[in-house]
Amino acid sequence: MKNFSTWLLACFVVMFWVFRIIVALMAQMGQDFVVQPFNETMEIILLFVVLVCVVLIVKRKLTGALIYLLAYGMYFGTDVVSKVGLLIEDSSQLSASGYLGLIISFIGIILPIAVLLDLLADKGRKAHPTDKKTDWFYKNEQYDRKLDDRADKNNYRTM
Repeated sequence: MKNFSTWLLACFVVMFWVFRIIVALMAQMGQDFVVQPFNETMEIILLFVVLVCVVLIVKRKLTGALIYLLAYGMYFGTDVVSKVGLLIEDSSQLSASGYLGLIISFIGIILPIAVLLDLLADKGRKAHPTDKKTDWFYKNEQYDRKLDDRADKNNYRTM
């Protein structure tokens, strides 16, 4: 993870994950919070799935971003479609908490798309990335030849 954008997206993913933990905990305790989960059981399952996905995203695995997009797309996508349908019919049917839930659902959809696009655009994610900080040492054939020449001259006699 060399890019600043990658670090920012990873931080946003973790912050949104912590926010969803708080939402799930408040719902489990029965207290009112700004946003309510759509399905409490699915929310808890999603928290564990996203935890695994975050580890895979940090390791720059494309499968982590795809699973993250699929899970959040299925969970938040239904809410976005239903609330946008309500807005198209009549905007007075949605309350203030409904608008806030719609914004959070949009964030839940946009964040995995941004992570996937960042992983796809990253050229250093290939199987053998080049690193200028260490390649001078490991890929320097001249240094290897000097080491081999010195090693050949060290013929000590054993008694």
